[in-house]
Amino acid sequence: MKKWTTLWIMIVMLGMTIPAMGAMSINKMRQNTRFLTDRMAYELKLSPQQYDDVYEVNYDFINNVRYLMDDVVRGYDDALERYYDFLDIRNDDLRWILSSAQYRRFMGAEHFYRPIYAQNNKWQFRIYVVYNNVNFFYFGKPHHYTTYCGGHYRTHHNNISYYKTHYRTRYRHDVYDGRYRTRHDRVTYDNHRHRDFSITSRPPRKDNNHRPTPPQVRPNTRPDRNNHRPSTPQARPDRPKKDNNYKRDERPARRENSSRTDKDRRENKRTAPAKRDVKKEKELNAPKERAAVRTRTV
Repeated sequence: MKKWTTLWIMIVMLGMTIPAMGAMSINKMRQNTRFLTDRMAYELKLSPQQYDDVYEVNYDFINNVRYLMDDVVRGYDDALERYYDFLDIRNDDLRWILSSAQYRRFMGAEHFYRPIYAQNNKWQFRIYVVYNNVNFFYFGKPHHYTTYCGGHYRTHHNNISYYKTHYRTRYRHDVYDGRYRTRHDRVTYDNHRHRDFSITSRPPRKDNNHRPTPPQVRPNTRPDRNNHRPSTPQARPDRPKKDNNYKRDERPARRENSSRTDKDRRENKRTAPAKRDVKKEKELNAPKERAAVRTRTV
């Protein structure tokens, strides 16, 4: 009974601590988003409507990059590319919320335009370098501080900025139409990356396990391959052709003798009686020979 009670207590404690850990990570993200948005509203003089919309844009950006920052700090190229993709999307959405004058001031403030940097193998928000008191806020919480979960991000709207399609009904200001991307050219991108993350870039992680070996330089004194290859076999010399008259020329006498002997044998063979005939003759002559023997004895 005591074992079951202890087990139930452990299950209840785990059920209480796991949701609390998840709520803490989301709560921390919301606090960072609110602090950044509060200082933007203070310096850029945002209206209440702009304040709520900027909070949504900052929330989407931080929510997307918080899973990438560990790889960004390690210097992986694919993570860096994705980080600046999310940053350009965030800055594009802000173009439709801020007026042209507000957006120019926004681009002039590095802690707003590029809010994250890395130092001592850790990533941090630049806003905390400018404002040290993290518990002080100029404005209250946005009205959807605890309810917004990324519903206005462009992936839910056919990859088109939600604020671009709705800014005419919300705002009546001119839109900034200059360069706003952090990667509009290679020189600017390299400068931003060096100031944000002064780290040595690496290839993607999937290539680290199979690093290509550097090509080996062949020495100039390498002997020619032709000296080591076996020479091609020469054609075999033609064998002397057989001369059919060779034996006749060398041994004419033997040839003649053998031919004569063979001729005599053939003739004798023709004239020799067959075995059956010899046997019959013996059988016929046997009575005569017996009679002759008897006469002699008498």
